[in-house]
Amino acid sequence: MNVFVPHFLRMSQDGSRQGFRKVAEADLPSRFGRFRIFGFEQRQGDRVEEAVVLKMGDVSGEPPPLVRIHSQCLTGDVFHSLRCDCRAQLEMSLDRIAEEGRGLLIYEHQEGRGIGLLNKLRAYELQDRGADTVEANEKLGFQPDCRNYQLAANILAYFGVTRVRLLSNNPDKIRALEAAGIQVVERIPCQAQPVDSMTGYLRTKKEKLGHLIEGL
Repeated sequence: MNVFVPHFLRMSQDGSRQGFRKVAEADLPSRFGRFRIFGFEQRQGDRVEEAVVLKMGDVSGEPPPLVRIHSQCLTGDVFHSLRCDCRAQLEMSLDRIAEEGRGLLIYEHQEGRGIGLLNKLRAYELQDRGADTVEANEKLGFQPDCRNYQLAANILAYFGVTRVRLLSNNPDKIRALEAAGIQVVERIPCQAQPVDSMTGYLRTKKEKLGHLIEGL
């Protein structure tokens, strides 16, 4: 099997957090429980990366906190699209964090695996014509996965978190965090029951992107 490894391992070699800052913090009651919400940004030249963090409880000490790094998916998270499993993963992660009473959900502005919302819709159009999710990105001139996780690593460092239990099916996230000095002591599967409309998408993620998805 030819597993694609994206280019996200462009972590700064010196672990620099230059241009990184917290911009806001507030209380956030939700149906999952009461969180503290944070806004962060990271400036690299003219480019600004943004992320929101939901924090519950004390994330220091043992066991290492549950952490979910979730890329924004407007179509799934907000509009309940069943082309993907993003909303299900988001809600499962918030449920798990709430059950334990502590953890972090890092919500990154990396729509469409980093290609942006309108390009993601263009990719959807190509998928409607027969391309899979990887082929669609490539036809638009992008890599299959354009995300990087330096901002997520800097956020974990901000909270003093050096060891995590990661809610993810994506081994690339594990490699990225460990390259940035964050130890992933456990990977916790974050897999929803698939429906027919997302089966092909999930199979492509498993076969072409190496995601750890069972039952397909």
